[in-house]
Amino acid sequence: MTITIEEVKKFWNDRPCNIKHSSKELGTIEYFDEVELKKFRAEPHILKFTEFPQWKNKKVLEVGCGLGTVGINFALNGADYTGVELSKESLEIAKKRFEVYNQSGKFYLGNAEELSSFVHIETYDLIYSFGVIHHSPHPEKIISEIKKYMNENSVLKIMLYAKDSWKNYMIDAGLDQPEAQYGCPIANTYTKQDVVELLDGYEVLSIEQDHIFPYQIEPYKKGKYIKQPWFDAMPIGMFETLEKNLGWHLLITAKLK
Repeated sequence: MTITIEEVKKFWNDRPCNIKHSSKELGTIEYFDEVELKKFRAEPHILKFTEFPQWKNKKVLEVGCGLGTVGINFALNGADYTGVELSKESLEIAKKRFEVYNQSGKFYLGNAEELSSFVHIETYDLIYSFGVIHHSPHPEKIISEIKKYMNENSVLKIMLYAKDSWKNYMIDAGLDQPEAQYGCPIANTYTKQDVVELLDGYEVLSIEQDHIFPYQIEPYKKGKYIKQPWFDAMPIGMFETLEKNLGWHLLITAKLK
């Protein structure tokens, strides 16, 4: 069955990603601080991958800005930030986040498969997209559109889900699901060779694998970080090795050829 972009949009409008990461009043600084704290504690590799300070006074375009958790950090580190989002609900929260932190940014609502139809074409120093493109019915169209906003000095940083991963093996066994929210319409997974093929016309500079979520779900929902017993018993070095080889996230850096 063919999944449409409207189905994808409805899913993320109904349940914006990470919206339940805080029980504080939605739209307050306390809410946003707690969402960020929880996000980066569960996924600390994001901080190393984004290299926020590096983009000071640089132009950054984020494809799929969600609630603005990463976007606000680009802005706070001095980047000239632009965010694009398919979900109107998520985009409004991201705008509110920038407002309460007194930061400026440009925001566009639309389907990134048709990016150039609603975002003025100009060159960005960084185009960033974390956990977004694999939810598109046509990821290759987004990748093609992004080229229009790059020159030989631009950097592309994206995260795609890994086919050869602990989580994907659990999904295949019926023991897990791609997203915290049930019923995600599309969650494509990729091998490293698939990534190279998807990024046709790009020079892939690096592909690193990371992230296995180790915590028990119900305590985690209540803000308690209790590891699953099999991960709790595992030495840190062993767990990190597992993440580097079977992590759910492929962290990709590329430039135009």
